[in-house]
Order: sequence, then C-alpha cells, then structure tokens
Amino acid sequence: MTASIVLRSVSKWYGSVVAVNDVSLEVHPGITGLLGPNGAGKTTVLHMMAGLADPSEGAIEVLGQPVRNNPDIYRVMGMMSEHEAVYAFYSGRQFVQLAAQLHGLSKVGAAVDRAIGYVGLLEVQGRALGTYSRGMRQRMRLAAALVHDPEVLILDEPLNGTDPRQRIEFHDLMRRLASEGRTVLVSSHILEEVETVADRHLLMVSGKLAASGEFRAIRDALDQQPYKVRVVCEEPRAMASALVRLESVESVSLDGDAVLVLSRNIASLQRAVPVTARELGLRLTRVEPLDESLESVFSYVVEA
Repeated sequence: MTASIVLRSVSKWYGSVVAVNDVSLEVHPGITGLLGPNGAGKTTVLHMMAGLADPSEGAIEVLGQPVRNNPDIYRVMGMMSEHEAVYAFYSGRQFVQLAAQLHGLSKVGAAVDRAIGYVGLLEVQGRALGTYSRGMRQRMRLAAALVHDPEVLILDEPLNGTDPRQRIEFHDLMRRLASEGRTVLVSSHILEEVETVADRHLLMVSGKLAASGEFRAIRDALDQQPYKVRVVCEEPRAMASALVRLESVESVSLDGDAVLVLSRNIASLQRAVPVTARELGLRLTRVEPLDESLESVFSYVVEA
C-alpha cells in the first residue's frame, strides 16, 4: 500500500533545542495513532506534516507532494490543531461555512451540511459556539476540517473535552472515514482511546521515533523487557516458591493474594501455571497478563 505521508530523516531545532531528531516514518491509509509524552515532539511533527513549519533537515511529502509552500496540498489535507480557535459569536454552521469559503468550494451549502452531518450536530448548528460544551466545539472543529472532503486528515488531541459517548461516536466516525480509503493520523495522550481506534501506532520519545507498528507487535519486539503476569490463587507464597524455579520465570513478588511474575516466555508460563497449581493442590483464580495494552507498551518505551 502506497504511503500517504512520508518523512525522510526529518529534524527540527530551535536554536540549541532539538525538538525532532532524525525521524523517518510512513503513514498509510487507515487510522494511525501518534503517541508520546509531553515534549516528545508530536505537535512539531504534525505542524511540519501540515506545512506549518519547515524542517531544519530532511524531506516531507503528502500524497507524493512537498508540503511546505504548496497551497494546493490543502485541497486534499485537513487539519485540526490541538489548541481551540473558534469565534464564540459564530454559530456552528457559520464557523464551518467560513472554512468552506476559505477552501473556495463551489457548493458551500451542501458541503457544510455533509460535514456537520458527519459529526452529528445538525440539530444545534444554529446555536452560537460560545454556548457549546467543549466536546461539541471539538466536533464542530472537526466538521470544519472535513468540509472540503480531504483525503488526509491530521488531528491533534481531538478527544480533548469529549465525554465517553462522544468518544464512541468519534471512533465510529474515524472508522467510517478510514473505510472510505482516507488517511487519518490521530495524536493523543489518551492511550487507551488510541489503542481502541487506531490500526497502527507511532511512539515518539524525546524527539525520536521510538517504535512503530501494531502495538502487540511492538511489545513482542521489546525482548529485553519481560512480560508481567498476575497470578491470583490460594497460598500465593507456595505458588511463588514453585514458580520461581521455572526456567521461563525471571522473578516473582507477592502482591496481597496474588503473585506478580516477570517472564520472557509468556506462552511457556501460561502453560506452566495451571500445571503448577494442580501439582500443589491450590485453587487457581486468575492468570492475568498486565502488559497487553498500549499503556504498558508506551511505559516500557519511555522507561527504556
């Protein structure tokens, strides 16, 4: 599949401060999550992808075109920035209509109707933005980014201020856009939300691309970091004494009525735990991997 966004050895510095350091990556059609702690360089990368900042070194292309000083690229790309920028006295419809006019669309009314319908705010489009909740304003800002029907959509922290129901609706909308063949890049610090909606993840730490791919594939590649498993059973001390002798186990510790096990061979451990419990005559309640989430992957990368 041809990449929609390509960065080749991109760096960005401000004086002596290096914000982005030699990043090369590709973003393909579908939903990609861009993750990292504050100061990791995520927003700087997004701004360079959108042509809002020039890289100090390297090259960036969107749909095969350079993005800097290329106004035509905005006909196929939409961006929603992290920081809220709306005119509170505008109605939601007027705000999206302004975006349509700035893009020079010929059928402004139809485009506005479609975009506001995408985000489910047709019933409140006549109200002033100042009367909207934060989540509603985020959705109307998304409508403005969608009004010209872009092929590539860059979203910086789009889930800010949304409630759980709105996040579900956002996920459904992102999947709908991706199913139409679009490229959606979502930057967020809400790791579990990105894990749910994104097909692929890019993890940035200290201005560098620390890992990329499907999050379980990233976790499997971190062989230097053992998996953590929680084993809940009767007599956890007896279980811990038995498990620590296994070749697949690096260490054990007690956590109340549970045993926390570190292992580099999770498959072998999962087979051995019930066998060990049966041999000891102990009732086994739960075997729970603690590293099967994007949060754990992110933590490992940051700590490393």
